[in-house]
Amino acid sequence: MTGEILLSPRKFVAPEFVYGVDSRLMVGLYCKKIGGRRILLVTDKGIEQTPWLKEIERELVKHSLEYYIFSGVSPNPRDFEVMEGLRVYEENKCNLILAIGGGSVMDCAKGIGIVSSNQGHILDYEGVDRVCKPGPPLLCIPTTGGTAADVSQFAIINNTAQRYKFAIISKAVVPDIALIDPVVLTSMDGFLTACTGMDALSHAFEAYVSNANSVFTDLYALEAIGLIKENLHTSITNPFDMQARGKVMLASLYAGLAFSNASLGCVHSLAHSLGGYLDLPHGECNAILLPHVVDFNFDLAVDKYKRVAGIFGIDNTTATHMQIKNQLMESLITFKKSLGIHTTLKSKGVTSDIIPLLASKAINDPCNATNPRPPAKADLEVIYKDAM
Repeated sequence: MTGEILLSPRKFVAPEFVYGVDSRLMVGLYCKKIGGRRILLVTDKGIEQTPWLKEIERELVKHSLEYYIFSGVSPNPRDFEVMEGLRVYEENKCNLILAIGGGSVMDCAKGIGIVSSNQGHILDYEGVDRVCKPGPPLLCIPTTGGTAADVSQFAIINNTAQRYKFAIISKAVVPDIALIDPVVLTSMDGFLTACTGMDALSHAFEAYVSNANSVFTDLYALEAIGLIKENLHTSITNPFDMQARGKVMLASLYAGLAFSNASLGCVHSLAHSLGGYLDLPHGECNAILLPHVVDFNFDLAVDKYKRVAGIFGIDNTTATHMQIKNQLMESLITFKKSLGIHTTLKSKGVTSDIIPLLASKAINDPCNATNPRPPAKADLEVIYKDAM
């Protein structure tokens, strides 16, 4: 490695994980390994229509494990869904939580674990390091290539009364084990593949320029950006290409390890507000917002964005900073459109009159703390307007 490296102390937290084809089928073995006897299986209605749930059930039966299914999880999981999951967990005297699904399912499962151990309402734990007691053992099987909730210190829950998504950030919500199997990505349609892939790309971008980055998070973030750039489109056009699916799933894992430890930035604070208020798909919001946040941040992270620009095939040696910024923004817009994401915030129902309200919720999101350029509420309003 040439050049100077960051030498200030940084921690790095990651769960045990198994990555590879058919790793999902190790679920019974690992549930027993971490002491599972009565299992709350958290999923959603979509996963119930795929072969994956039945496979998991068979593996649990094979290992003589009792299980109870809770499938009442929505996209952008609601606070009341967490509390309903707690009721099912306690009524059946469960001692382990198994999540199979995308980020919403895994975040809800994390929430259930939090309230089962801490005996409060899920709304009590918003913020950083507010979870005093770790939850019961948690095993995750992600079914999308993007959210990386299976390896992260984050849980994102929708406060339905106040209509915003809030973050719970704590080492206590890191899963015990993740079984990361690219085979399950084949049940995603093209649009979901695109949106979750753009979520992973946003994770990697934000972790790389975060003011809490480290040599470890930089390594994972850059690798994730390259893998997504080269393989996400193929995952959509040839959904059974297991090399492409495997590389996207690996990118999701790498980006997750990066952002779990370096945190995120304004893309996510803005997207959380949109998701909570208008119930919009998280990955699609990220895809729309990412170029405009790059524009906002660029001057405070020039060298890093220049390196990312190189991954996108942009001349980062002789072009001016302004040229690189404009070309990188245009490349991100072109990339998302190539995946089938043609939307803007206006086309998703955002109107000028609600932008101050959205910004007032976004400015309180903890993801802003690690954005390379500290935002004011007025800055967030401008980014929303630019993304219209």
